[in-house]
Amino acid sequence: MDYRRLIAWPQRLQREALLLEEVLTSGPSSRLLDLGCGTGEHSRFLATRGFEVVGVDRSPSMLATAREQDPVPGVEFVEGDLSEIDQLVSGQFGGALCLGNTLPHIRGESELQGFLSGVRQRLEPDAPLLIQLLNYERIFQRGERHLPLNFRPDEPEEIVFLRLMDLRNNGEVLFYPTTLRLIPGGDPPLVVEASKEVRLRGWRESELDEALQNAGFEQRQTFGSFLQEPFDPLGSRDLIVVAR
Repeated sequence: MDYRRLIAWPQRLQREALLLEEVLTSGPSSRLLDLGCGTGEHSRFLATRGFEVVGVDRSPSMLATAREQDPVPGVEFVEGDLSEIDQLVSGQFGGALCLGNTLPHIRGESELQGFLSGVRQRLEPDAPLLIQLLNYERIFQRGERHLPLNFRPDEPEEIVFLRLMDLRNNGEVLFYPTTLRLIPGGDPPLVVEASKEVRLRGWRESELDEALQNAGFEQRQTFGSFLQEPFDPLGSRDLIVVAR
């Protein structure tokens, strides 16, 4: 999946920038971890704001795309599993971010605890960790089966990004990201370009809060959006946590 092409990155970064900079500039240094960096858009954006960023992802194809982009000073990409973050990078960091659907890829409670404990070891005292994921409390309570469609122009055609979900009682989510090509006048007019099944864990606010506390993060703030709106378990689209 070429997430770099399927997401309107300028608009997304503009929407997220205020909270990202407010939280991350409050840390003790400008050295950051971008956990689950994907194709590197957040890493490069933050580097242009004066941060030194180490982006970590386990997907070789994502990192290959990240490295193909025009280089930005102050960005380094590292391949590896986030559950081994304390072994993948060296030194201390003044902050970390874990955005998008990254955290649900960590599916077991022990793996989540190990990941957060490893991050805590790599952060300086009072360094913030900013986590954003979908609000799975709302998704499970409402029985939501899909995320909003994304449309991206690819003249004279159009790319449609479809994301279906199959919710399980144990908190597991079978996620089906699918790329369609809309071809006006074509036969057929809609073609599946790529589709896959991904097993995720729909972590809820109470589960994440407990894991953060057990990992040594004593201060935790929760928001429902990047505009710092109060978190509503049944109404907010996102779950955003700032922990120290």
